[in-house]
Amino acid sequence: MALLHLRHLTHHSLLPTSKLHHHFRFSPLKSPRFSCSASASTTMAKQVLVPIANGTEPMEAVITIDVIRRSGADVTVASVEKELRVDACHGVKIVADALVADCKNTVFDLIALPGGMPGASNFKDCGVLESLVKKQAADGRLYAAVCASPAVALGSWGLLKGLKATCYPSFMEQLQSCATAVESRVQQDGKVVTSRGPGTTMEFAVTLVQQLYGKEKADEVSGPLVMRPHHGDEYTITELNPLEWKCNNVPQVLVPIADGSEEMEAVMIIDILRRAKANVVVASVGDNLEILASRKVKLVADMLLDEAAKLTYDLIVLPGGLGGAQAFAKSDKLVNLLKKQAESNKPYGAICASPALVLEPHGLLKGKKATAYPAMCDKLSDQSHIDNRVVVDGNLITSRGPGTSMEFALGIVEKFFGRPKALELAKGLLVVQQ
Repeated sequence: MALLHLRHLTHHSLLPTSKLHHHFRFSPLKSPRFSCSASASTTMAKQVLVPIANGTEPMEAVITIDVIRRSGADVTVASVEKELRVDACHGVKIVADALVADCKNTVFDLIALPGGMPGASNFKDCGVLESLVKKQAADGRLYAAVCASPAVALGSWGLLKGLKATCYPSFMEQLQSCATAVESRVQQDGKVVTSRGPGTTMEFAVTLVQQLYGKEKADEVSGPLVMRPHHGDEYTITELNPLEWKCNNVPQVLVPIADGSEEMEAVMIIDILRRAKANVVVASVGDNLEILASRKVKLVADMLLDEAAKLTYDLIVLPGGLGGAQAFAKSDKLVNLLKKQAESNKPYGAICASPALVLEPHGLLKGKKATAYPAMCDKLSDQSHIDNRVVVDGNLITSRGPGTSMEFALGIVEKFFGRPKALELAKGLLVVQQ
């Protein structure tokens, strides 16, 4: 059985947990187009539709969108609701690029459905989306789904007959009535690709990039993600100077976001901590609640930082993303909150670019071991532990990038709630094998 494992180590016994990071670098951001009128034949970029609904699993949606946009594909995020904004699971609010009804005459190279309930049921009940996906299948073009959606949507539409498919474990019985059900983390059969849940979605999205553009492009996209080398296996979090993280019953957590924040990292942190029943406040560092993240996903914060700063927190944790980290570093209010947190010996953390661009220049890594995005680690004054995927040093937790974000969030869960709770979540997310 795979386990979430927290190692308590002295600095003499620490070994790197990954040797995959020496070639990572930031790639120039390719700005996607959001037109719903261009067909695949009129542009070199592949046209991709990712529908979202009230009750969509936000990790699955955002990971799929983000990873595929990294390939240069033109991804349209389309709401099946009457409004562009959807209320995804775990209180995450996403704003679509278009309504699905406006995309009904567009030719897509791929239609990929995230999961989540009741999101998958809302997909199933959307006649426009059903027609789009049925035409996609009839025309021999690629379609895909993850989590509940293979069984609830694709299966209900009769689009998996005679095909091997997988889905979230609790929907496997339903899947068996409409497909040849298998337990693969990602399953391809002909022009359909299916997958199991949040913890398999990055693999799912990289597979879709390979189907669209080939293996070389998939490798180019997957390298900088800092994905786990052995998906589903036991993983470790490196801890030094163990310290009990305390809270009054429910941890109060601040997650700032800004234009340019890495949407996968932000959403995975928010989603997983809310699953653990932490009270997570998502605060916009800009002037508006809505932010445009690094791969152009539009997220809506709960409040502005000015309002959030009036509260006290058991943890402040920063997602990465180059533009977002730069915005954090320039925010005196946020930096002062972080400094007060550190001075009070209360937990704080950061991932990807933020340890290097926010914590380091403001003295918040002084005397601490930390890691960061591989291409940013040369900015850390102490680089002795940069090869570890997640590093906990007393009241500080840091991590590397999108592909380490689930481990990072689970490490936070473990510090506040204990290993059994973190392991329960890890299994439910399919980060480790059930």
